[in-house]
Amino acid sequence: MTTELDETFSGSDLDRRVWFPFYLPHWSSRATSAATYEIGGGELRLTIADDQPLWCADRHAEPMRVSCLQTGSYAGPLGSAVGQQPFADGLTVTEEQPTFWGCTPHFGALAVTMRGTVGPRSMIAFWLSGIEDTPERSGEICVAEIFGDAVVDGVAQVGLGVHAFRDPDLTEEFATEPLRLDVGEDHTYAVDWLPGSLVFSVDGRVVRELAQAPDYPVQLMLGVFAFPDRHPDRAMAEPRPELVVSRVRVRRSATA
Repeated sequence: MTTELDETFSGSDLDRRVWFPFYLPHWSSRATSAATYEIGGGELRLTIADDQPLWCADRHAEPMRVSCLQTGSYAGPLGSAVGQQPFADGLTVTEEQPTFWGCTPHFGALAVTMRGTVGPRSMIAFWLSGIEDTPERSGEICVAEIFGDAVVDGVAQVGLGVHAFRDPDLTEEFATEPLRLDVGEDHTYAVDWLPGSLVFSVDGRVVRELAQAPDYPVQLMLGVFAFPDRHPDRAMAEPRPELVVSRVRVRRSATA
């Protein structure tokens, strides 16, 4: 394998040749989808600011705030229905975006070393989303998705697997895996992605194997999410959601 990306956040800001600090801005705007982040000490910190606007407030059914980085962006012209990750029927582009491909591997070994602060109304995630330059190239590989209300007594329900979406060659195959780990400490979540197979691991230990895989380029997605309407009785106990990333590595397979 050859190393395509080995990001250790050693600089003072994001490498904008690789990272796009907006979450699907074509459905909203850059102003309302901009990530809140800091880089220092070899770490990226994604947080939800106190004054961060709701994402797609007039279109997304559940109120949500998000700070997310992605390594690709693709959408059609203003008013068109062309855009990555449509979350509802009838969506149209509200703000045009230039096409951006920062890191879009096609097969390989991908890993993130990260930790997070999550409560009952927040989650952190690392996933690989089809670049969706055509609707069928939309499948997702979820490497780690952790909701704060799914962490109990030192066991985290870590979501991982495949979301088929509009890819007719994929089958929905996503579930949580109960893992004894401290989400607030660094762990390495990884996937080995080959034609027709996915092997997921945490800290080098295989936790799931699937006999299917997307067969097109994907973009990396790193995000922290807050859901202000969930668990209103626990709002006062909610810590500030945060995702801290110290390394992202992509090693491209010779199969690509």
